[in-house]
Amino acid sequence: MPFLNPNTRHPIRLPDGSGYKNTVWLKSVIDHPQIDVGDFTYYNDFETVTDYAARIAPYLHQGAPERLIIGKFGQFAHGTRFITDSANHARDWFTTYPFGVFNTDVMPFFAQEYFENRRNTVIGHDVWIGHDAKIMPGVTVGSGAIVGAGAVVVKDVPDFAVVAGNPATLVRMRFDQPIIEALLALEWWHMTLEQIRALMPVLASADLAGLHRALAKKQNGQ
Repeated sequence: MPFLNPNTRHPIRLPDGSGYKNTVWLKSVIDHPQIDVGDFTYYNDFETVTDYAARIAPYLHQGAPERLIIGKFGQFAHGTRFITDSANHARDWFTTYPFGVFNTDVMPFFAQEYFENRRNTVIGHDVWIGHDAKIMPGVTVGSGAIVGAGAVVVKDVPDFAVVAGNPATLVRMRFDQPIIEALLALEWWHMTLEQIRALMPVLASADLAGLHRALAKKQNGQ
């Protein structure tokens, strides 16, 4: 049996061998032209889901000008929502009402750049998003970040930051800057599964010496 099997819908196995239905690899259940999902990013939902793209990004319709880009090894709890830029209404006009959505005859009145200059939402690698958190339009969440339950993230989150609240604010950095730089240089999420499996004693620890040995080994091409 492989260390991690990307070719399955439900990656968690119960004692009887069946798949745990609440958790899915997102890449296996989303086929949407505006959504890119990295390997082994999972989403958990305690309700029945028939359309995972619509569940996590309800405003991102096919043909929308923006994208939702999700890295590898993400961990998304129940209620995680990405409120993408198409959800926005014009804020600098005299009305916020989207007349053009309901009647294409008035579409010429709408500035073309309003529809074209949409911002992507980008989620890095190894990001943990807590229960009922919302990521607002155009936000980038850095790799290794943690988003607290119920947070509303309205601005970019640095790599390996912990944010919480509404609006989400920085609680702390997960590690000191030298460790963050080492982890970003290691880029373990881009390694082969065999390499990741061999690195598990370091990844599942706080072994700083082991981290530096792993980084040196990578830099030496080993």
